[in-house]
Amino acid sequence: MPDPQEKQEAPADGGAASMGAPPPPEAEDDTELVFASVDEFYDDFLCQIVRRRVDGVHLAWCPDWWLHPEAVARITALWRAFEYLRLDAALGMSHWWLQHADPHLAALMHPLTGPFALCSVAEGHTAKLDPLPGNPSPPEMWDHPAFSIHAAEEAKQDREGAEVPEQIAD
Repeated sequence: MPDPQEKQEAPADGGAASMGAPPPPEAEDDTELVFASVDEFYDDFLCQIVRRRVDGVHLAWCPDWWLHPEAVARITALWRAFEYLRLDAALGMSHWWLQHADPHLAALMHPLTGPFALCSVAEGHTAKLDPLPGNPSPPEMWDHPAFSIHAAEEAKQDREGAEVPEQIAD
């Protein structure tokens, strides 16, 4: 099994690593990962165990799923959740299926709204879906601690740096 700590080169074809996919999860203890990478998780587990009739009408899938940033993000989330939840012998896998796999797979495989809506198993990948539209927002809109880690840090520094008034004696 490849070392999960080993840095991997970004594929020249624009695959997962070149799309900014996060590095593999690191166990906080010395627990070894079952799958060393998201593609190993997909190849050796997910596509082997999840079997569906992918007809493009009821369910859609792209054989080049790794060319879709949303699919990479969702399958990476599935992998990370799997590695964490598998350690819970009681309910971990049930939780993984019901709270992670089922909703992610439903979103990915939706034939009208999913990222594979224009792809097909027979004809392969189609890169015709554009990113969601969006106009630039005014930067000051995000200056509140609820929307920005930088604003939250500034607010914390302001609170810590403010003089604490002396208590008035009774």
